[in-house]
Amino acid sequence: MSEHTESGVHVASLKLLVGVMIALMFGTWLTVSVTHFDFGGFNIWIGLAIATTKAILVGLYFMHLRWDKPFNAFVFISAFAFLALFIGFALMDTGHYQNVIIPGWPLK
Repeated sequence: MSEHTESGVHVASLKLLVGVMIALMFGTWLTVSVTHFDFGGFNIWIGLAIATTKAILVGLYFMHLRWDKPFNAFVFISAFAFLALFIGFALMDTGHYQNVIIPGWPLK
């Protein structure tokens, strides 16, 4: 169980930190595994979803935002969600003019 010290510093349990580490390792394995499949236009969204989930886990547990004021965690999670959204839209747009940049793309 986690506890607070007299100075107000949060001490996370080893069991929790190991669990988050295992979840991050699973996320890394999942990232590598999904590259072996073609999901069409969803490839980028799947990769961004996995990366965003891993970033949220790091922020909440290793940066102790989980035990900070809820507004700070909300801002952190929202920032990563919007970052994933903006990058996703930018990468979706590249498919429309990729054949101009690389002649003959996509190869058939």
